Amino acid sequence: MLIHGGRGLPPIADHLAHLVERYPLAQLIVAHAGIADLGALAKALGGRAGAFFDTSVWSPIDLLDFFRHVAPEQILYASDYPYGQQPSSLLIAIRTARLAGLSESDLRMILWENADRISRHETPLSPNAPHGSATFSQSMTMARIHQYLSMAIPLLWTRQQDTVGVLGLALNACDEVDTHTRDREQISELLTCARELWWTLPELERELDRVRVNRLTFRLIHLADIVAVTSGA
Repeated sequence: MLIHGGRGLPPIADHLAHLVERYPLAQLIVAHAGIADLGALAKALGGRAGAFFDTSVWSPIDLLDFFRHVAPEQILYASDYPYGQQPSSLLIAIRTARLAGLSESDLRMILWENADRISRHETPLSPNAPHGSATFSQSMTMARIHQYLSMAIPLLWTRQQDTVGVLGLALNACDEVDTHTRDREQISELLTCARELWWTLPELERELDRVRVNRLTFRLIHLADIVAVTSGA
């Protein structure tokens, strides 16, 4: 059984804990890493075999926090259109997991082994302790880039132009001296393409074209933000 666990929900942890207790053989999946009520959901369902969370979120910081609450045996890789289209859904899951200190065997469980056990109707694994960290460090350059991209994404969602110039600020930050040279180069390339696409939006006459270009612009900025937050992963 899969239930929405993302934005727009009231607290749901107590209700789901009651559900799991009432039907102990049922397998429950809380979508979107349970970000709607993460602390309470992890407390209520963490350590329960057969209770799962999936990774379909757009914020890498949400996943970094999530990994310190939930064990790999309870995590399922997932994507959610339009936020989790490939390749961003795979990139965000792998890079945040590595930055959180999860092992290759943990990643294998998350990416397919846990889901495979469910599909084969096998007994779920008993969860071990979560492996994530309560803190993470980030260079000042990457912190600035993430800040500006966090400002850009709501503008795209509401179909506004970048009148503040936050994408330009993020691009300029890519020129700073920083140890993560490759990450800065990748971010700069992604944002250069995104800025050019964003500029074309007012010129598009067809609504379908505007939707497509808007979503592609978001996907490029999202990829850049994932790299910025998880730099060095």
